[in-house]
Amino acid sequence: MHPATRPSPAPTARPRPPAFTGKGAGAVLCALFLVLLALVAGAWGPLESLDRRIADGLHPVAVEHHGWTHAVRVLSDWVWDPWTMRAALAVAALWLVRRREWPLALWVAGTSLLGTALQQGIKAAVGRDRPRWPDPVATAHFQAFPSGHALSATVACGLLVWLLWLHGVRRQVVCAALVAGAVSMVGVGLTRVYLGVHWLSDVVGGWLLGSALVAASAGVYAGWAERRAANR
Repeated sequence: MHPATRPSPAPTARPRPPAFTGKGAGAVLCALFLVLLALVAGAWGPLESLDRRIADGLHPVAVEHHGWTHAVRVLSDWVWDPWTMRAALAVAALWLVRRREWPLALWVAGTSLLGTALQQGIKAAVGRDRPRWPDPVATAHFQAFPSGHALSATVACGLLVWLLWLHGVRRQVVCAALVAGAVSMVGVGLTRVYLGVHWLSDVVGGWLLGSALVAASAGVYAGWAERRAANR
């Protein structure tokens, strides 16, 4: 008589991070952004000196190395452009609509729109000038702080990684997306400083505000989803 075989255990769902974790991270990142905002708005000398030293050191390199600068412009203006990032989120939202996940699709779209509104509003309120050069290698419009490229890439990449996590995609895929997102966030920020259209603190501000928005959005959505499930 053959011994009874034990049934294999059913796969367990991937644990979801508690809602307060995202909210707490968002609050910390927002506080850091507000500190930087105060320093920028107050024209704090040490920060402005650091920004100027970095810009002055990179600009001659960008002017001299035409081929490398052209490649950086392609990355900045096409691959990591804010409209490219928004298009990626639009595709993700349409995918969610096709799966009939209407609340999540609207949440992603709303978070993206909120990021754009915050960016534009803070730019107008702070009114920080961009770096100016007698021999610019790139041009950009509107005010400098925070960097729209850095913020848009952070929001898009953060939301896409979050969506993969929510849908239980394999851990290896999530990790690969996380690495690709981190490269994009850091890469686009460095290209903006290298091209001389942003100060370093503009880019850091975009990273902080974008990360705060994604963390807070994920945390609030998790809390809403938990309450919705409990009421069913």
